Formats: sequence, structure tokens, C-alpha cells
Amino acid sequence: MNGKKGSIQIDIPPITKAKLSETTKKHEEKVSMSCKNCVLSVWEFCKEDSNRVLFSLKVGLAVLLVSLLILCQTPYRVFGANIIWSILTVAIMFEYTVGATFNRGFNRAIGSLMAGVMAIAVAELALRTGRVAEPIIIGFSIFIVGAVTSFMKLWPSLVPYEYGFRVILFTYCLIIVSGYRMGNPIRTAMDRLYSIAIGGIVAVVVNVLVFPIWAGEQLHKEIVSSFASVADALEECVRKYIEDDGSDHPELTKTVMDDFPDEPAYKKCQSTLNSSAKLESLANSAKWEPPHGRFQNFFYPWSEYVKVGAVLRYCAYEVMAIHGVLHSEIQAPYNLRVAFQKEIQDAATEAAELVRCLGKDICNMRRSLKTLLLKRVHSSTERLQRAIDVHSYLLTSEPTDTSSKPQWTLSRALSSSFSNLSNHMAELDNRLLRQNPDPQSQPLDSYHETMRKQSRRLYSWPSREVDAFEEEGCFSSDSIPRMRALETTATLSLATFTSLLIEFVARLDHLVEAVDQLSKMAKFKQEAL
Repeated sequence: MNGKKGSIQIDIPPITKAKLSETTKKHEEKVSMSCKNCVLSVWEFCKEDSNRVLFSLKVGLAVLLVSLLILCQTPYRVFGANIIWSILTVAIMFEYTVGATFNRGFNRAIGSLMAGVMAIAVAELALRTGRVAEPIIIGFSIFIVGAVTSFMKLWPSLVPYEYGFRVILFTYCLIIVSGYRMGNPIRTAMDRLYSIAIGGIVAVVVNVLVFPIWAGEQLHKEIVSSFASVADALEECVRKYIEDDGSDHPELTKTVMDDFPDEPAYKKCQSTLNSSAKLESLANSAKWEPPHGRFQNFFYPWSEYVKVGAVLRYCAYEVMAIHGVLHSEIQAPYNLRVAFQKEIQDAATEAAELVRCLGKDICNMRRSLKTLLLKRVHSSTERLQRAIDVHSYLLTSEPTDTSSKPQWTLSRALSSSFSNLSNHMAELDNRLLRQNPDPQSQPLDSYHETMRKQSRRLYSWPSREVDAFEEEGCFSSDSIPRMRALETTATLSLATFTSLLIEFVARLDHLVEAVDQLSKMAKFKQEAL
């Protein structure tokens, strides 16, 4: 370099400001897009349930109030460093609902009290035995307490108090170990119990007085929304089943993935099936809440809500099965579904109306007679069953008795219609070939061939089976048994759909009984007749 002999000069082009600004601009756009997506996701999360924001603000307020005991000099002189336990108590006790906070506070209060009493008793005993035996007794007591509490919290009847046994364990260990090092276990235990009490009182007061979120109200709304979801999903499935002409069926891979963006009611029904743990948790929390709002009775029957939710989930299972038939690969012919359209529609509409009526009664906390609605539901179901019995020849592939009046089976009707369609398309192809014998007419032939396949798919048979029939030369003698097997499977699809709908109606009797039991125990108001 620098002009010396044997040197190599390397020219590195400088980075222009235009390229640098373009790279920086792209990076800024990516960052802004990611920030925007993050803000939108947070907004959707908050919009879904506004109580989440209130809960976060309440926790912040409770922690602030407790922290003032440390930030201010006078309280800190009284309690010392043990006042930090109040902050820990608020962070652990403060739950989403009032009932859950009371439940956890009760467990923490009992656990801390028992741990404090045991720690004082063991510490006094250890002090009297001398300096040599004192650490041995303390260590042995820690082992015993840890083993016993861990075993007791696994006992089935004591599972709801699992948090209380955990509090006993860590509170006892911290009190007795710190008391051993500080030399005054009684004073240490009392100071920490005072701090825990202060934190528990602050958590309960803030949660109850500042925009309380009641578990009972949440449970009530969850049950009511589940009734509406099941009714909407049933009507949505039946409507799509009747209106579907069979021309566009999803592939089996899509049905396995459960990707149905155009069915919002079905997605809500899915959430009903997964609500068992949520309902039980809300019911257990609601038992700890005092009378509030519309629930002014002591010992309100919150467990009955769980029973109603369990029966409603059985109805939701039937809707899920109906949805599976709707999106199965083999479907009943459209003409056959139209034959039972009115009866299926009436049965589904009456059943959905009864489910909505039950949900409204729970929402308004009233009792109304469902005799008329039940009669209408059962009469519509009987009409559907009677229609299936009268037109059962449409659901069989075997011919009926020739001595009776002429009845066309489904196989004969489909075979004749397919044969007429094939002959008509063949004549049309021959005419076009005579008019235009040019070899370039091959795309036109393929077009009509495609149209013929699409017309056959209107009968809702699987596309690959229809193609197999076409490759064999329409309906040859070898394809007739396969066609009848497919025909039987297709008609069974309709029979399965109607049987599931009838089973759904049968579940409604149990649902009405569960709602009536809830209304009696909760003392709902009797609606004037």
C-alpha cells in the first residue's frame, strides 16, 4: 500500500447515506409493526374482559397501601423489617374474585396462626433443653412438620385446603429458624403474625370495597351465556345442513383440524365443553362470599349451577356430534335432505327456543312453566320421527314390495338421473364435435367433462368415488354394488343426523329438571301465569 512495491490496494466503496437511510427505514417499519401488533393484542385482551384491568389496578393499590407502612418512618419503627411480610401476604392473597380472596385469606390466616403457635411451643421447649439439644429438636421438628403437612395436603377431602398446609410449612420454618438466630422466637412470631394480619386486612378491604368482582356473578353469567351458545350452535348446524347443496364439501384434513372460521356459534359451543373446571372453581369461590347483589340468601345453592352446567355439556356433546355429521366426507343427497327439511327445521327451532327460555329464566332468576314449550318440542320431534318412518323407503337401497303402489328407491332415482345426465352430456358433446371437428376443440371437451363431474357431485357423494364410476364408463354392472354401498352410507348420514337431533331433544328433559331444581333451591320468583 501507499505506492510501495508488492503492495495491494483494496478499494472499499463507502456506504452511501441513501442505502443507510433505506436500511434504517425498513428496520423502523418492522419495529413499528411489531409494536402495533403488540398494542392490538393487549387491547383485544382487555376488551374481552374489562375486569382484568380493574383487577390489576386494585392489586397495585393494595400493594401501595401496604408499602406505605415501610416508606413511613413511624410504622417501620414499630414493626421493623417484619412488616415486609404484609407485602408478601397481599401479593399471595389477592385473587381475581372476592370469594377466591376470602378462601385464600382463610387458609393463610389459619395456617399462619397454627404455624406461629407450634413455632412458639417448640422454641420454648428447645430453649429449656440446653444449647446442645436445641438445634437438634428444631431440626427434627422441621422434618416432622414438613412430612405431615405434605402428606395431609394430598388427602382427598383436604385438597381444597392445600394452600393452608403450604402456609403452615414455610411460615413455621421461617419463624423458628429466624427466632433461633435472633434469640427471641416469641417476639419474632408475634411481629410476623401482626404483619400477616395487616396485609390480609388490606387485601380484603380493597377487593371488597373497590369495584368488587364477585365469583357468584361470574358463575351466573357463565351459565347463561352457555345456554345461548348451545342454542345458537344447534340452529347454525341445522341451517347449514339443510341449505348445503353438496357442491362444496371440505376435505377430511380440514375437518380434522377443526378450522371453521365461518361458524362463530360452534366455537362458542366448544368453549362450553371446556368450562367444567372453570364452573367448579367459581362455585367453590362463591361459597365464601357474603350475600351481595341479587344473591341475598345465605348458603346460596352454587353447587346446583355446576349440576346444570354438567347437563348442558351433554347437550353440547350432541351438538358437536351433529356438527361432525355436517362436515363428514360422505353426505346424504340434497334431494333427500329437502324431503325432511320442514320436520328437521321445526324440531331444531323448538329445541333451541326451549334452551333459550331456560337460559332467560336463570338470567332473570324466575320460575316459569315449560309445559307448553316441552309439548311443542316433543310434538315436532314426533313429526320428524313419523316422517322418517313413513318415507323409510328413501333410506333403503333395496326395492320395496311390488304388490303395493309403485315406490322408487333412492338407487333407482339416482341411477336414472345419472344416466339421463350422461346421455344428455354425450349428445351435447357429439353435436359440438360435428360442428367443430378441429383438434383444438379438446379444451371444450374437457370443459364439458368437468361440468358433468360437477353436476354429479351435486348429489353429495365423495368426489373420488364419482371419478371412479366415471372412469369405469358410467354405471357398469361392476360399479352397481359399490354405488349401493355408497348410497347406503349416504342415507345413513341423514339417519345419524336426525337421531342425534332426537337425542338432543331427549337431553332437554334432564336439563329442564336441573333448572327447576336450581330455581326451587335458589327460591326464584314464580312468574305470573
